[in-house]
Amino acid sequence: MQKMKKTQSPMAWVLGQTGDHGGQYILSVALAIIGVAFSLAPYFVVIGVVQGLMDGVKDFPFYLSRCLIMAALWLGRVLFHALSTTTSHKATFAVLGEIRKRCMEKLTRLPLGTVLEQSSGALKNTLIERIDSIETTLAHIVPEFTANLLIPIIILIYIFTVDWRMGLASLATVPLGMFCYVFMMAGSAKFYQRTVTATKALNDTAVEYIGGIQVIKVFGKTKSSYERFVHDAYEAAHSFIDWMRASIIPFTFAMVLMPATMVSVLPIGGLLVKNGSLSAQDFVTVIILSVGVITPIITMMSYSDDFRTMGTIFGEVRAILDAPEMIRPEEGEVPERNDLELKDVRFAYQEKEVLHGVNMAIPEGSFVALVGPSGSGKSTIARLIASLWDVTSGSISLGGTDIRQIPQEAYADKIAFVSQDNYLFNMSVRENIRIGRPSATDAEVEEAARQSGCHDFILGLEKGYDTMVGSSGGHLSGGERQRISVARAMLKAAPIVILDEATAYTDPENEAVIQRSVSKLTEGKTLIVIAHRLSTVMDADKIYVIKDGQIDEAGTHKELLGRHGLYEKMWNAHMEVKDNG
Repeated sequence: MQKMKKTQSPMAWVLGQTGDHGGQYILSVALAIIGVAFSLAPYFVVIGVVQGLMDGVKDFPFYLSRCLIMAALWLGRVLFHALSTTTSHKATFAVLGEIRKRCMEKLTRLPLGTVLEQSSGALKNTLIERIDSIETTLAHIVPEFTANLLIPIIILIYIFTVDWRMGLASLATVPLGMFCYVFMMAGSAKFYQRTVTATKALNDTAVEYIGGIQVIKVFGKTKSSYERFVHDAYEAAHSFIDWMRASIIPFTFAMVLMPATMVSVLPIGGLLVKNGSLSAQDFVTVIILSVGVITPIITMMSYSDDFRTMGTIFGEVRAILDAPEMIRPEEGEVPERNDLELKDVRFAYQEKEVLHGVNMAIPEGSFVALVGPSGSGKSTIARLIASLWDVTSGSISLGGTDIRQIPQEAYADKIAFVSQDNYLFNMSVRENIRIGRPSATDAEVEEAARQSGCHDFILGLEKGYDTMVGSSGGHLSGGERQRISVARAMLKAAPIVILDEATAYTDPENEAVIQRSVSKLTEGKTLIVIAHRLSTVMDADKIYVIKDGQIDEAGTHKELLGRHGLYEKMWNAHMEVKDNG
């Protein structure tokens, strides 16, 4: 099945996304064909008019009726084109919404590393612009290209029935036009890839520039940062300009030659009429129908850019939808016990192993601390325990059951995770806390806020619990954001609490409040703490010292100090800093 996904053509893939809307697209194509047929039918009426003139018909009502028929046919063309476009767009926007929803749901099932290795600008570009780009294929190419391809074929078949020599004459310029078209397409993949890369770089720079505007202003880096933005904007613009410059000449020749049926039809037909092997009426018929074929051909060629970019556009969306996800059962037994055990856990990030055979036992209700130098692997262990990533080898078990055998939502209910950079969404304080337990009442939300020490400051906000926190919680201070994160975790009431340096960037006053809140949060629960301030984990039942992705030491605070190893050095350094402070 995976092999089929890899070899599937872009068009086949996108048509496979139509799902329950396939009938609407079939209807849209049928309406488009009727619309194009209505647009070509007047040419047959014109043939009748010309033949009437050649036969000497002078009856005015004859010509008036033909004009009225052509007007009616044109109105029919407009009507059926509108119906086709409306039908295809209605289906397409539903399909795009479903694809975008699937992508967002997919992100929740991917390992955290897979998501984080992509910049927010690149992900935004894929989820918004790239998915929007599918609209052209589904809403326009599927019905309009199909119809405009089918009708000229039918017309050409009819011309061949009139006279096969004139049929060949009608096709005489096609090889030249196709040669120019193929020449234009030859370097399009390289050019388009450059536009993709340049646009992503511009998106990333713009997001970084806006997100870091405070640092830019404080450190006087406005000029250098703006210059980088200007450079990326220039590169993005010129990636398109250079592409168009390289394509314009072959594209122009293709657009001129492909529809230039008269270049061959007129002289060849004239010679055949002159030598008596083609009647004048048939010659006129071929001329008129050859002119009628021009518009559908030009319409088809107008989608050349969309065909050139289709593979890249759909490839980026497919990269998300087809990415390997964390496999969890939909149903399964959830262990009642909450003890955790890591057995020979290894983890590789981007093919580089960062954890090397970690073994760890965390009894239910115990207080376990992970300490060690920056980059030693502490947070990676915490995220593996929280099932944000999957181990490369080895296992993590809850109550004796491998966590990969437990449904994701059921396991998530067991874990409350508070990190140093917990994210707040741009919605009210109340709803940010309620994320911990969506079914919680307002009273339960406020009680969690009281227990976490943030009720009073919330009441002091402009609209209290209904105050919007801003993007990433930007309307609140760091300490306030962290206290709301603790309230969210407290409301969840999970039996296992993981604190990943939850007070790393808070001031002493907020740290004291958060520590008291954490004490209430973790009463009778399994507590796993990653700490940079060793004094906060002195009372831990067991402290694991992590170094270079391995457990260097393990024991209580007193036991580790007695071993005169890495922990003692870290403790002495911590106390020295504390004394100097």
